[in-house]
Amino acid sequence: MSESQNPLNSVPTPARGVPPLPPPPPTISTQGQCTQTLEIPVDKSRTAQSAIPPSPTPSPASAHRPGTPPPVPNPSSARVKSNTLHPSLNQLIREAYDNGISDIHLGVGEPPRLRNRGEIQTTDYPETDKETFINWMREVLTEAEIQRFEEHLEFDGATQYEFARVRINIFDSLKGYAMVMRLIPLKILTIDQLRLPPVFRDISHYHKGLILVTGPTGSGKSTTMAAMIDYINKEMPKHIITIEDPIEFVHRSQKSLIKQREVGMHTLKFDNALKAALREDPDLILVGEMRDKETVNTALKAAQTGHLVMGTLHTNSAVKTIERILNLYSGDEQDAMRVAISESLVAVIAQGLCRTTDGKRAAFHDILINTEAVKDWIKDGKYDEITELMKQAGFDGMITMNQSLFNLYTEGRITEETALEMSPTPNEMAQMLRGRV
Repeated sequence: MSESQNPLNSVPTPARGVPPLPPPPPTISTQGQCTQTLEIPVDKSRTAQSAIPPSPTPSPASAHRPGTPPPVPNPSSARVKSNTLHPSLNQLIREAYDNGISDIHLGVGEPPRLRNRGEIQTTDYPETDKETFINWMREVLTEAEIQRFEEHLEFDGATQYEFARVRINIFDSLKGYAMVMRLIPLKILTIDQLRLPPVFRDISHYHKGLILVTGPTGSGKSTTMAAMIDYINKEMPKHIITIEDPIEFVHRSQKSLIKQREVGMHTLKFDNALKAALREDPDLILVGEMRDKETVNTALKAAQTGHLVMGTLHTNSAVKTIERILNLYSGDEQDAMRVAISESLVAVIAQGLCRTTDGKRAAFHDILINTEAVKDWIKDGKYDEITELMKQAGFDGMITMNQSLFNLYTEGRITEETALEMSPTPNEMAQMLRGRV
């Protein structure tokens, strides 16, 4: 029998109309000249979910540790295990970045979805299977991080590409594993580029006190704070310490010296890092989120001892922010806390985002500046008077959300419908639009 007739050396030709056989699975050759077949088991039973099998190759874009050169994901390696119908994670992130997408939503049993200008949109990609989702996890997580996710069924972290930084949250759900990724530009927009009011510069020049930037999730708080830190970094010789979970915007020391710490990686708790920061000769401390009573206590202490402290809360207005902080304390403690807040507070900036007429988004603000009159009213708990003062104290840099929205409307940047939709008090907004206020 000739070599060409040897069935071991021949490849059968498919009959007409019959699709060709799929290629054999990829192999990795070792030094011992043996091969190992790469197989990822697909669990078809949601009720008996098995552990994620170990990856035979290192993750091409494992989560970046601040302080080390950011990894650049390799598109070719990211596609090694991708089904032709499913994009690699690198491809999804690149496409989202190129189209100005803020968030990517992925989940087993669901097609990928994107948040575009605040609205969720469905893509044309097929439903995600578990195998594809695991491959996506391996693109951005190390094996140790995957194991941590298996143990806790939740994961928070960040990774960095050559064009954007990505905040990652992975969790388990009824249908299976799911992932949400927030795209954060590497370039920090300035106060001018964001078209923020001039009072933001004035606030940044304070040497001590508490500055709070508040708003719901996705309202641009981090972007605003990054612009203020960037302004200070370029203009003032200060020592800035940030405590974040996770680190979002990465700053490079310029006129200021900046040290960024991530909770869970460089410190165990916000409160621990904040207490330690008091002994690290800071001029400004940025606290990613003031989550509990202990963190608020330490932040107030830092503000009272000659440091400038910036922090965030999830509240919808400036006055409600003060009430939210006081509600962390018992009735017996609130009188003392009102005095502490009135003496420490510099400003409260409540922020929201609305869609503009050109398809982009703009920020609108509720800005409270702690003037002498505001101090007295905080001590006395007269919050209604504070709200009325904000409407009339534009010379101090104060503004209400309705006034901010009305300004955007008069500039032609938003429609009347948008102003009414985003207004915290639509009746008053309607009167302003009709010229009655």
